[in-house]
Amino acid sequence: MEYTCKDFKVGKCEGEKMVDGETLPLVLQPSDLNKKDMKTLLLSLENNKEWFEKMLIKNSAVLIRGFDVENAVEFNDIVETFGWEDIRYVGPAPRTHIHKRIWTANEGPLSEFIYYHHEMVLIKEYPKKLMLFCEIPPQEGGETPFVPSFRVAERMLEEFPEVVEEMEKKGLRYTFTALSSDNTGSMRGRGWEDAFATNDRAIAEERAKALGMDMEWLPNGGVKTILCPHRPTQVFEGRKGRRMWFNTIVGMHGKELSSATMADGSEIPEHVVKRCGEIIEEESIQFKWQKGDVLFLDNLATLHGRRPSSAPRRVLVATCK
Repeated sequence: MEYTCKDFKVGKCEGEKMVDGETLPLVLQPSDLNKKDMKTLLLSLENNKEWFEKMLIKNSAVLIRGFDVENAVEFNDIVETFGWEDIRYVGPAPRTHIHKRIWTANEGPLSEFIYYHHEMVLIKEYPKKLMLFCEIPPQEGGETPFVPSFRVAERMLEEFPEVVEEMEKKGLRYTFTALSSDNTGSMRGRGWEDAFATNDRAIAEERAKALGMDMEWLPNGGVKTILCPHRPTQVFEGRKGRRMWFNTIVGMHGKELSSATMADGSEIPEHVVKRCGEIIEEESIQFKWQKGDVLFLDNLATLHGRRPSSAPRRVLVATCK
């Protein structure tokens, strides 16, 4: 499969890695024959949609860099070029709608690290594609590191084959507690009313059930959501038959508002969770944002997170089926 087409040239970025013969991320820049304006970019994407999607699945991450992408409206134009169906975000992160399909990324404190995860991994319908746009790059820190999930699965199976297979056999049980109203001072501060777009408990329960959640109402007006059972790995079509580490054990295990156990209630060994976190960090790919960057992630094949930074930093997001 050809890496290049006449409308783009392959570039490089700080932090890229070669993983199983592929460069992550694949950096696409304006070709020497093309301009870098939005009209040129949109036409190039329109003319190469099938090729671009193949590159995204092949490399798991594609970074468009060097074009004049200025704002949410232009980012939305890029997203809509592909014709991918939109999927509404469901999760604990506080977010604000900006324009059409575009939202802010997690608005929790920039000083906090957002742990690696697949977007919406715990609900029945999760996005296949995640797009991020850097409107204001941080001066220091603030990276959006990502991780090829198959490498985590491979290494966990090498080091803890019995524990991983026990998790596969039993399944996993997750819980998360949300308050009634939003708390933007927390990375997981989205209230259940905002998450389910209603203040009616009965409607919230219906919507939670459709997503594969059970709910327990709490005396303080909050709710505990329960998601069970989930497998720790998944194999997705078109991705070389690889087992992906498709879970959020490290991010939810033993936290203040969340938990992760075996589906039968037995505990996941602490040392296994700790080592898993180390493996994920070791396999992570760290690249530094530049203004106008648009990063496409194969959400079925990559975990992603956020490094701490100081303000200003503004990254916008869109998710597609």
